[in-house]
Amino acid sequence: MIFYYIFLFLICCFLFYLAGGWLVNGLVKVSRLLGLREFVMAFLVMAFAASLPNLVVGISSGLRGFPELSFGDVSGNNLIALTLAVGIAAIFAKGGIPARSRMAKTTSWFVTIAALLPIFLILDGELSRLDGVLLILAFIFYIVWMFSKKERFTVNLEDNKSVSPLKFRAFFKDLMKVLLGLITFAVAAQGIVVSAKFFADQFNLSLVLIGILVTGVGSALPEMYFDVVSAKRGQTWLVLGDLMGAIIIPSTLVLGLVALLFPIHMSGLSSSSLALARIFIIVSALLFPILVKSGEEITKKEALLLLSIYIAFLIAQIFFFEIITNSGFNFLLK
Repeated sequence: MIFYYIFLFLICCFLFYLAGGWLVNGLVKVSRLLGLREFVMAFLVMAFAASLPNLVVGISSGLRGFPELSFGDVSGNNLIALTLAVGIAAIFAKGGIPARSRMAKTTSWFVTIAALLPIFLILDGELSRLDGVLLILAFIFYIVWMFSKKERFTVNLEDNKSVSPLKFRAFFKDLMKVLLGLITFAVAAQGIVVSAKFFADQFNLSLVLIGILVTGVGSALPEMYFDVVSAKRGQTWLVLGDLMGAIIIPSTLVLGLVALLFPIHMSGLSSSSLALARIFIIVSALLFPILVKSGEEITKKEALLLLSIYIAFLIAQIFFFEIITNSGFNFLLK
């Protein structure tokens, strides 16, 4: 049974990766045909597509009665986006990832707030419906701020030309890709949630820890795929917009919707599992805007620093788990 669920999880992660590619490619082409602007496409279109795995995992886990998996999933996604995804993209990009626009610099602070807000709201052991409303309002506040001035999103990717019959056929084909990607996400999410619950029960792990270390990685695959491809093609202006949106949207809109429908309660085991991840998320979230503003780009040296933070988290998590399970501190898990 263990090998069956491992195989199921890996297959579902691959489907996430595949569907993410369909969604990103389809949405990029659709948005260009519609003449959407640079930051709107990078932040909203790609980031919304990359956040869909978090949403379907959250709704699926809530319907099955364990929405705390969603919190771990989003926490793991945030940690990966702030460290691993940015670091890998910066390494593949020629000359690092530029961050010269005022929009990117200001949004980096919204990223910090969005990543930290759920961490502090859950300190009382619950992400209530009221907390969910606050998270959704935080998302609405940022969107209103982004669209309040035209100069924040005035760069066109290309002229908005009329859609010819040939373009209409291409438009319809790309819409079908998006629809197929959404259906694949919905199916794969069921396998992710079922396998995550099995691992948690089989190895006496909290669902939050499974979310941080396992499903968070699977959910982050689409955005990592897109960021690496964009960096290699020299489209580095897309990377930051996608990564910032892939943190802000799951942390506020996705978690807010999940908490509104299925309030999240943290057990002692879940709280212990989140303790170490909380430290690394706080460090990464506070470091991110500093790196964006320093030199107006994220360099390869800074990328190595971000990668080392994630590696340090994995090592520390392994040692932390060994200590609390194999020593006299088992009471922490109760």
